[in-house]
Amino acid sequence: MTISLTIHHEHPEPEHIQRAAQTLQQGGLVAFPTETVYGLGANALDENAVQKIFTAKGRPSEDPLIIHLSSVEQLPQVCATVPETAQLLAEKFWPGPLTLILPKNKHVPYAVTAGLETVAVRVPSHPVAQALLKSCNLPIAAPSANRFGHTSPTLATHVMHDLDGRIDIILDGGPASIGVESTVLDISTSPARILRPGGVPREALEALLGPIDVLDVKRKAEAGLPSPGLLEKHYAPRAELVFFLSQDAREQMLVYLSGEKARGRTVGVLAAQEEAPAFEKAGALAYRLGDSNDTAQIAKRLYAGMRWLDRQKVDVILCRDFGEAGLGLAIRDRLRRAAVKVIH
Repeated sequence: MTISLTIHHEHPEPEHIQRAAQTLQQGGLVAFPTETVYGLGANALDENAVQKIFTAKGRPSEDPLIIHLSSVEQLPQVCATVPETAQLLAEKFWPGPLTLILPKNKHVPYAVTAGLETVAVRVPSHPVAQALLKSCNLPIAAPSANRFGHTSPTLATHVMHDLDGRIDIILDGGPASIGVESTVLDISTSPARILRPGGVPREALEALLGPIDVLDVKRKAEAGLPSPGLLEKHYAPRAELVFFLSQDAREQMLVYLSGEKARGRTVGVLAAQEEAPAFEKAGALAYRLGDSNDTAQIAKRLYAGMRWLDRQKVDVILCRDFGEAGLGLAIRDRLRRAAVKVIH
């Protein structure tokens, strides 16, 4: 049976943190809030504990995990070397939603890295995550706390829905503040390359490093994916999601909606605040993500919206692109991977 402990999101109760830390030290699994989404943690240096993550999630072994640290000073526990660029990025963006790909050391099991000689690492900023990492004094491997391929959890209730009975403890620290996963950056190439867009926008990284490439390839499961979040089908709701990338997306969505309604199907829309009334008038169930220009708010509500529409048992979910600025690139990446169909 999974235990859920309600914990203050800024001033976490020491007794709850200590209980969760002891569970991790003993090889158990703990779900905890980060600023991005809820993570499912295990001792990153204990291969048996790490394997429990894959079992609980139903996650393929080819998909590597991110190791969470309490501070940059912990990097030598898991990394063989720390390049100067990594130090520069850490000073600017840690704690925060940036994951770096670095050379692993011998202490990190290959189960964490999908057999690769590199490891993904970050320092989360959420007070509960920080307290837990400091209390257990371990590097913690933690992918998102959901069943593999499903929509990532931004609330503890999402974790319980997916993983009840499969993990030991959930620390319920309220909603995640960013709502999409961390940006994963590979600094071994020149220029540096974003493997997964996320909570740190491309513009912020380029302000520090100059021009950066973005990996824009869907990947099928294969040995040693360089980063989590690269599989072709990921982040998906149970309903069919159709993603519109065209300039006239709103009009195309209304036509598509009409066709689905004519087939007797129920339609949900992940809609910008100002566009929702038109979709509702056309017979759809609209979940308001926020103003179309506020990509931070849209990102924060995206996964919750998918899960809410799933609970309404809609057959199909429609959503449009919100551009590349700010967190728009991360939103586009998640919708592409969640979609059964992309309409250009």
